[in-house]
Amino acid sequence: MKALIIDDERLARNELTRLLQEHPGIEVVGEAANADEAEKQIAELHPDLLFLDINMPGRDGFQLLEALELAPHVIFVTAYDEHAVQAFEVNALDYLLKPIDPERLGMAVDKLSRLPKEVKGTRDSLMAEDRIFIKDGEKCWFVALKDVRLFESEGNYVRVRFGDSKPLVLRSLNNLEKKLDPHVFFRANRKQIINLAWVGKIEPWFSGGLNCMLSTGETIEVSRRQALRFKELMSL
Repeated sequence: MKALIIDDERLARNELTRLLQEHPGIEVVGEAANADEAEKQIAELHPDLLFLDINMPGRDGFQLLEALELAPHVIFVTAYDEHAVQAFEVNALDYLLKPIDPERLGMAVDKLSRLPKEVKGTRDSLMAEDRIFIKDGEKCWFVALKDVRLFESEGNYVRVRFGDSKPLVLRSLNNLEKKLDPHVFFRANRKQIINLAWVGKIEPWFSGGLNCMLSTGETIEVSRRQALRFKELMSL
């Protein structure tokens, strides 16, 4: 598994690199001292795992994750335990406090072996199993796209609905649509994109449109313009 170490302290990066030599399953492919460097290296190296410091000059670790289109697995490494609760809210793989205890690092690395295998390689779109990082105010989440049932445009923002959560992200629905797998996510109308896996019931609607009910009970109108393509995708 390819790992990138992101920490503004050179000695901390060196120490973690040394400790990871005891774990042959982890290949350290690069280091970054700040979010800007990290973002470039993530785009070039495509790491599977980030060892990520939270407090760094400029953008912090959460702001870095927010800028990524696709979120790798993350183990937070920091001296400040005040962020621990927030780290677990985002479903990070683990959270390590400095100075790093070798045994505690080993426990974090062991979790990697229990992760599902992921499809590698460059793709034109995000797949259902991919995870995205979402930040809304002080709350953050790692979310598998398969768990997102609905994207809704609200002005310059998009509301993302998964589970009981519905955070707002500063994103264009049109740009988001271009990145999503069209066989999984469908543009039902001008303001909504639905996850086809969550469709539970379909009924005819006014003017040739369709009324789509998600398995959660939410109803979405499929516009007349989109109804034909929707029927093709759903084999109606």
